[in-house]
Amino acid sequence: MGEPSAVVLVHGLWMTGTLDMAYLRRQLRRCGFKVYVYRYRTVRRSLAENASRLNGFLAHLPEPTVHLVGHSMGGRVIRKLFLDFPDQRPGRVVTLGAPHCASRAAAAFGRRAPGRWLLGKGLQALTGALPPWQGQREFGVLIGDLPYGLGRLTRRLPLPNDGTVAVDEATLADVADTVTLPVTHISMLFSGAVARQTCHFLRHGRFLSGHDHRAAPE
Repeated sequence: MGEPSAVVLVHGLWMTGTLDMAYLRRQLRRCGFKVYVYRYRTVRRSLAENASRLNGFLAHLPEPTVHLVGHSMGGRVIRKLFLDFPDQRPGRVVTLGAPHCASRAAAAFGRRAPGRWLLGKGLQALTGALPPWQGQREFGVLIGDLPYGLGRLTRRLPLPNDGTVAVDEATLADVADTVTLPVTHISMLFSGAVARQTCHFLRHGRFLSGHDHRAAPE
């Protein structure tokens, strides 16, 4: 048998990829993937810097096929990677609750000095414009619509949302498939349904089918 395909997990704001990605990492390993975690400084480095460092991280992986899965800000880091470094090995992309169309919650949080300090360079990373996806590879967008989270404190987050990112922010045009699940922005990282959908897309380039593309939570 050949070497298994690799999956690189890219965590979100204020996370480290250790505990937050532990469940998904374990489930993807059970799916037969070799799983790596790209850890980066979410508030001390710019989106471009983190994408550049991700490119360097990927260059050292031995597998011929490398998939990418990004949660929240991690999805935007992946988008920036393909914008600045499009020559990557074959593989698919899945984003989990990523604010592709910029984050209203981050923008509202950053209007005051304490919020700007806490977000640091992550503010621009979450709110800056990114060009449309050009279909460089098969891309799956997973969105949550259970509205419980810190984003509700801003009072600027329209329904439906996952408590942090609105569905219209997480939607991205010209991707291979999109699925919406009843999970919050954080609980999606510990959801069996999310793990199954992610594994299925990485293997087949589409999410599991079902009524309205939804999967039952565990």
